[in-house]
Amino acid sequence: MKLKNILIVVKDIEKSKQFYHDVFGIDMVLDNDGNMILTEGLVLQDEKIWQKFIGRSVVQKANSCELYFEEENLEEFVEKLEKLYPSTEYVNRLMTHSWGQKVIRFYDPDGNLIEVGTPME
Repeated sequence: MKLKNILIVVKDIEKSKQFYHDVFGIDMVLDNDGNMILTEGLVLQDEKIWQKFIGRSVVQKANSCELYFEEENLEEFVEKLEKLYPSTEYVNRLMTHSWGQKVIRFYDPDGNLIEVGTPME
């Protein structure tokens, strides 16, 4: 068995598709009308469809999981993020952990938590 995809719930699938393309270079592979598969195994699902499937409300900014990306030049990434999406809400701005890894945490437009860190080698 293998993990195939990670699904996140979004209010505006087109807006989210654009965000993930602009910020991470992730592109659409398949659009199934409210269920969009992107490269890197990320799936966007329309909030209304998700709520119908599970019969519950979506809790934004639940802080119970995060998407994790690695980037060699984190300072350049932060500049790009701030230029393209200046209203980004940060959990923590660029910081360095005691073990030397630089990281930044922020929310996507739908409150999904994202961490970008320098590679751990």
